[in-house]
Amino acid sequence: MIELEHLGKVYRENGGELSTVALTDVTFSIQKGEFVAIMGPSGSGKSTLLHILDFLDRPTSGAYRFMGRDTSTLTDIELAHLRNKEMGFVFQAFNLLSRASVHENVELPLMYAPIPQFRRQELVERAVRAVGLEEKIQSPAANLSGGQKQRVAIARALVNDPSIIFADEPTGNLDSKSGGQIMEILQGLNDAGRTIILVTHETYTARYAGRLIALRDGGVERDEPITDRNKGNGLFK
Repeated sequence: MIELEHLGKVYRENGGELSTVALTDVTFSIQKGEFVAIMGPSGSGKSTLLHILDFLDRPTSGAYRFMGRDTSTLTDIELAHLRNKEMGFVFQAFNLLSRASVHENVELPLMYAPIPQFRRQELVERAVRAVGLEEKIQSPAANLSGGQKQRVAIARALVNDPSIIFADEPTGNLDSKSGGQIMEILQGLNDAGRTIILVTHETYTARYAGRLIALRDGGVERDEPITDRNKGNGLFK
């Protein structure tokens, strides 16, 4: 699904006189149905890598192929269309409209697609059921707990039936109990065949994944499977 070859990203300032290397020689692939955790200290390149993976930024060197397509050949409009169709997003800050209902928040991604109203209703209800919030579907987002808000965000990410879900620090604003519930939902989606890419600094959330990609100083330091056998043996140190 995702293939990166010798990917690099350099930010230039003052007309190119100053430069900051954010990523260097990043090479890995992610297959359909994987659950991958991307970790690393502050400044390791996690955010830059995520922005390239989800088409908000472009690399300055190397190759990025998404579902077999060379992204360097695609226009910004083509990338935006692909992003809306194939990708779902869950953020640390939820990014909900507080005065809008759960239904209205989940429906937002469908507003840009030529989908009849009755079909939108079906898709929204299905996504809300998937996160167990049917009884809250008409409640304003402002009236929900933090864990419930993140469930709404997951439902919104699901409503377009994307091929891949990017979860950027999805438990960062939650207590450990609510965070665990969110991770169980993401794990259930992965068990059902959904590809999940999790960006996190929290080891307890990364343990839900099946693979760890650890970044340091803009490069891949480790790329290892996460198994029951190695979850407690220093893999995350």
